[in-house]
Amino acid sequence: MLNTDYWDISPSDAIKLQNQLRDSVVLEDDFDEIRTVAGVDLSIGRGWAEGKCGVVVLSFPELEVIETRTHTAPVKFPYVPGLLAFREIPIFLETYELLDTEPDLIVFDAQGYAHPRRFGLACHAGVLLNKPSIGCAKSKLTGYFVDPADEPGSVSPLIGDNGERIGDVLRTKSGVKPVFISPGHRITFDTATRFAIQCTRGHRIPEPTRLAHNLVSVTPIR
Repeated sequence: MLNTDYWDISPSDAIKLQNQLRDSVVLEDDFDEIRTVAGVDLSIGRGWAEGKCGVVVLSFPELEVIETRTHTAPVKFPYVPGLLAFREIPIFLETYELLDTEPDLIVFDAQGYAHPRRFGLACHAGVLLNKPSIGCAKSKLTGYFVDPADEPGSVSPLIGDNGERIGDVLRTKSGVKPVFISPGHRITFDTATRFAIQCTRGHRIPEPTRLAHNLVSVTPIR
């Protein structure tokens, strides 16, 4: 785990670091039994001096809340699309250290592999912690797709500009927009999507990130 002062770097150096760390991402299932899953969301608007992180740890597969933590801290990195992880990771790591329960899997309300440099927040944090991680984003950052069927659990691949699969587009609930699932670290595309489906409980957003969002937002997702 890196000292938070390390993240006080220039955007150009941040891009170089993403490209360096990207080689450490493992897109294979590399974990034992998953008994606990954490959801993570951060609230950091453009121009904000501070950001807030929420982490909720749930039992799996029951999805009963075991622990919740929130933490507010200064934001040191500018708002640069594609580099938002550098605003978020220091606050997330400080929040993660507050947990009494170490989760087996972490799901981020963010991108994972479905990122222009294939290194979104879920990849970045997963590599730093060496933990299995998944990105579960509410919107697309890059790539193209065909809408999945309206039936819950329907999936279509998210394809990058070079034709490779960079994630999945998952319909979690009929009549609502899909979510965008991609591996972070130590997990495959198919397994990441399977966990997202197993963590869904009748809402558009899977429970781990839905509950984490509600910890940091003035507008809860119901």
